[in-house]
Amino acid sequence: MKKPLLAASLILAVSGCSTVSDWVGMGPDKPKPAALVEFTATAALSQAWKADSGESQGYLFSPQADGDAVYAAGSDQVVSIGLSSGRTHWKVESEAKLSAGTGVGQGLVLAGGSKGELLALDQQTGQQRWKVALSSEVIGQMVVQLDTVIVRTGDGRVQGLAIADGSRKWLYSRNLPVLSLRGSGGMVVRDDVLYAGFPGGKLVALNATNGAQLWEATVALPRGATELERVADVMGNPVVDMRQVCAVAYQGRVACFDRSSGAPLWARETSSNSGLAMDERNVYVSDDKDTVTAYDKSSGRAGWKQDKLARRQITAPLALGAWVVVADSEGYVHVLSADDGSFVARAQAGGAVRTAPVDIGPGFAVQTGKGDVVAFKLN
Repeated sequence: MKKPLLAASLILAVSGCSTVSDWVGMGPDKPKPAALVEFTATAALSQAWKADSGESQGYLFSPQADGDAVYAAGSDQVVSIGLSSGRTHWKVESEAKLSAGTGVGQGLVLAGGSKGELLALDQQTGQQRWKVALSSEVIGQMVVQLDTVIVRTGDGRVQGLAIADGSRKWLYSRNLPVLSLRGSGGMVVRDDVLYAGFPGGKLVALNATNGAQLWEATVALPRGATELERVADVMGNPVVDMRQVCAVAYQGRVACFDRSSGAPLWARETSSNSGLAMDERNVYVSDDKDTVTAYDKSSGRAGWKQDKLARRQITAPLALGAWVVVADSEGYVHVLSADDGSFVARAQAGGAVRTAPVDIGPGFAVQTGKGDVVAFKLN
C-alpha cells in the first residue's frame, strides 16, 4: 500500500552520491498538528540551561554527553558545553558545511561535512587533531570504539579510521537504492560488534575491529511499483541488549534478532521515519503516524499506544527509567509514562526538534533546528 512520505527528508542518490534533498510535508498545505492534550503533570520537568550550537540548515544533528561536558555541532560550528552550567567551554567554527555530529570518545570530538570532510577535535581544547576527506557526505552518528573511529557516508560506505590520524583501517560498502530517507543509516556498537541499519531494510553486524561482516538480517522488504513506494529504510540507531538487537524500518517492520547469529526473534508490521528505543521491558517505536507504541521486547506483543500526538512529527523516543521522552516539530518535549504511555509532563524547547532526545545523566537534552541545545531536569 502506498504511503505518503510525510515528515521525512528524502535524499535522491545518483551514482552513489546524495545530490538532492527535500523536506516533504512541510509546505503551506501540511496537515495541522493535533492539539495539545490537557493533563495533570505527575513529574517535574524544567529547563536546566540553553546553549547555542548553530543552525542545522536541514541536517540532523544530535548532542552527546561525555564526562562533564555536552558536545554539539551545527552546520558551521562545533561547541563544548558545561554539563552542569550550560556555559560554552569552547567553540570552533568550521570552514566546511557540516552535515553530521557529534561523536565523542578517546579524547576526540568528531563532526562530518556535506562534502565528506571528517573533523577530529581535541575534546578539552577544541583544537583540530586531524582532518580527512571521505568519499561523500558524512551521515548519522560517528562512533568511537577503542582505537577506531567508525563513520558512515551517504554512498553506502562504513569506514573504520585510526584514532591517531584518521587513516583508514577498514572499509565496508554496499549498493544503495535510488531513494533513501535522511535519518537512515544509524549504528551502534556493543561488545566489539557494530550493528548498522541500511536503506533497503537490511541490518548488518560487523566486526568493529576489522569491518568483517558477521551476519545480515532483513528488517523489511521493499514493496511497490515505484521507487517511492519501495523505500524501506532502517531508521535511527538500532538498539541492543545482552540478547538481542532491534531495528525499525519505514514502510516495513520493527524486528528483533539474536545478537550472535542474526536469527529472527520477532517482528511486527509498522512504519517509522524516526526510530526506536529500548529498556529492560519494552521496545518503543515512534511510527510515521506519530503514535508511540510499546512492544514487549521478549515476545513483540504490543502493549500501550499513545496516539494523541498525531501530525506533530515526533522524534524517535528516549527510554529514561520510568519515562519515555519524545519531542516534536513545534518544539514541545513530551514525557510519557513507561508503564502505560500516559502524559506525565511537557515543556517547550523553543524550536522544532528532529532528532531524539539524548540522555545526559542527569536529565536529557534536545537540539533544535534553530541551533539551541536545551537541557532538562526531570524528576
